[in-house]
Order: sequence, then C-alpha cells, then structure tokens
Amino acid sequence: MTITLKKKPISFKPCLLMAGAALFLAQSALAQALPKASPESVGMSKERLAVLSATMKQEVASNRLPGAVVMIARNGKLVYSEAFGKSGQAGGADMKEDSIFRIYSMTKPLVSTALMMLVEDGKVQLTDPVSKFLPAFKSPQVSVPSIHPVSGAVTFKMVPANSEPTIQDLLRHTSGIAYGELTANTPVKDAYTKAKVFLPSVPFDARGVTPNEMSEGVGKAPLAQQPGTTWEYSLSVDIQGRVVEAVSGKRLNDFMNERMFGPLKMKDTGFHVPAANASRLAEAFAKDPLTGAANVLIDVSKVPGNDSGGAGGVGTAGDYLRYCQAMLNGGSLDGARILSPSTVRLMTADHLGTAINTTTNPGQLLLGTNGYTFGLGFLVRSQDGIAPVHGSAGEFMWAGFAGTFFWAEPKEKLCAVYMTQSPSPLRASYRRLMKNLVSQAIVN
Repeated sequence: MTITLKKKPISFKPCLLMAGAALFLAQSALAQALPKASPESVGMSKERLAVLSATMKQEVASNRLPGAVVMIARNGKLVYSEAFGKSGQAGGADMKEDSIFRIYSMTKPLVSTALMMLVEDGKVQLTDPVSKFLPAFKSPQVSVPSIHPVSGAVTFKMVPANSEPTIQDLLRHTSGIAYGELTANTPVKDAYTKAKVFLPSVPFDARGVTPNEMSEGVGKAPLAQQPGTTWEYSLSVDIQGRVVEAVSGKRLNDFMNERMFGPLKMKDTGFHVPAANASRLAEAFAKDPLTGAANVLIDVSKVPGNDSGGAGGVGTAGDYLRYCQAMLNGGSLDGARILSPSTVRLMTADHLGTAINTTTNPGQLLLGTNGYTFGLGFLVRSQDGIAPVHGSAGEFMWAGFAGTFFWAEPKEKLCAVYMTQSPSPLRASYRRLMKNLVSQAIVN
C-alpha cells in the first residue's frame, strides 16, 4: 500500500527549485531496492546468472509462466534484477520490475515480524496464551477423528484441549488451528465455512469478515490438533494479526506501516492495491497451463474487511528484497532497525525439534523436500545436506500460493526474491529451480 505523507503547501519560489530537484533525486534513489553492484564484485558470475535469465525466458516462451520478476542481492548489493514476460494486464503489458503481486503466504513472515516487535516491546511473551489477548480462544475443544475398524468410516468427537494455544504456537503453526482449504477434519472445515474464513470458491481468502468476526469465528471453532503437538499449516498467522491489533490498538496495516513498511521504505507493500497503482498489478493466466483449471485469485482492488496476515498482502519484488535484506542484516537496513539481532536469531532457529509431530513436513509443503524445519514465521534449513536442493544450514524462507518465493542464506550473505502470479501445482518445482540457478552462480 502506498504510504501518503502529509506535506505542507509548497511555495514555488526560484530559490527553492534546486532544493526541490535535490529532494526528487533523493526520493528516486530511495525507490531502488538496494544499491547496485556488478555480480563479479560480490563473488557471483554474470555468465552463470545468464543461465537463470535464459531459463526464465524459456518458461515464459513455453507459456508455463505469464511473467516474473527476479531480484538477487549479495553482501547487501543488488546484483540481478530482471522482469520477464507479461504482467497479465489487458493489452499485453510487459512485466516490469516494479510490478505489484499478490504475495499470499509471503505476508506471513511480515506479520510474524510485526508480532515479534511487540515481544520486544515487552507487551507480549511467547508463552502467553492466545486467550490473554483474544478471549474467544479460552478453553478450546479439539475435534478428534476415529476410524471404524470394519467400515473405515471416519467420525469425530470433541474433547477438551490439554492446553491453550500460545503465541509461540501461532508463530510456529502448532496452535491446533488449521486451514479450511487443507484440513480433512470435517467439523473444523464446517466451522471455518460458517465463520466465512474458508471460501471454497476463492482459495485462501479470509478478507471478507471483520477482525472481530475472524477472532470469534476461529476462536470458537474446534481445533484440529492438540496445541503444541503437531505442525499444521494454518490460519495461525491471521490470528497473529488479530493479536497485533488487540495489543497495539491499531489496524494491522497501520501498525505495519508505522513500524516496518515505512522505516524500510517498502512503499508498495500493504493489503490492497490503490486505484492509482491498479495498472501495475500482475495477473495469472485465466487457466492453469498444467491442469486446465481456472485460476482464481483474491480481489485486492479494495480495502478488505480485515488485513489478512496469512494471505492478504501485496507488494513488489524490490520491497520484499528490502525486508529480506533487513532480516539478513539482523533486523536493520539503511539505519532503520525493526528487530534486534537476537530476535532474528530466535525467529530463524528450529522451534519444532523432535517433540513436535511433523507428519506433514514443512519442507515437503514448500519445496517438496525434506531437510527443513520451522522457526517463528519461516521455513528453516537444518543442515547443509539432506535436502536435495542447493542451500546451507541456517537459511530461512517462505512462499505464496500464487507462486511467489523468497529466501535468505546467511552463510552466503544472499537474498533472493522471485515474484510471479502462477498458482500452479508446479510452484514447488519453480522454487527448487530458483534456488539451484541462483546458487550455481555463486563462484566465490
């Protein structure tokens, strides 16, 4: 979302023209994602990056992708920034580096960062029960499935939760909350449908209800798992957003504008696309090229009923690269600190260990591979090996339903952002492809 700054009327006197020109140039410089450098100056190969470019052009030419934007930074310098294909807008407009994308679940790391700011403020503790801030989550019930030994029929019964979900559970997806789009737990899915946070017609669109309606609807719904026992991807980050609002007394977008988007100069990031920027919004193919199914994306043209922390965000590749670089730097960029280094280390550490059931593995969900665990808002790589994809221990990342993807690799001082609008089953394949093509270009 564009941040509107209040300005005093300007008197265009001749003596102020040079100052105005200087201000314009300064603002133009700030619009750049990061300072530019040649790939060779930071140990990357221009020739090897050309493999990435050629591959992306081939994917677009083969009509597997409508278009994409890729940005790569190493040592805090922008060494690669290229737009491919078309934006999907009427008239066949080219994709541009400042195109705006629905980032879906890449909203999640941003909102988890906002919640950790309140932890740093001393207003929230990771051990706090969610009900401390959202009373509807008090004394939850868990919907437990059982399978008939003869017929195989699945039935569900309600049992009291052994404990209440905590703030840490929200951050690491062990709250017992689920996604209506993903869960097979019928009572949970039905409750989310009734609460209008699950719309079968529009995947991952929970933006139509008010913040209070979301808190009440999800809070009163049964849990799909006992809290603190199982990793299950979920609406937990939407609830994180409601906690941020309850604690700060501000709408989520306003809090994030003040504490994150503004300080990091993420000028096009928010929860809807203003009319003035509508022509910059990237779109998907009408139908998925692999399955032939219709692509249905959320409508981001209007201010939503709630700022959906799980899937409602929009932004550019350049904006997200600035966030990625700030986190890679230990929570600061260009003099603006949003978190402390110790908090970033905590967020990017393993928070599942061996005690949490990971039958649905975080790495399998995102990349189709093992070798990953989950921190507080991020997929985290456990070690250099195991995962059959380039990378190194300590890297953190996440992605979005419509195809967007980012990762930060501290060992290589690397940030990469891949933006597209392609909600295809091929998403995981493209994420692996991006990691491999970027990593192979590191030569020193």
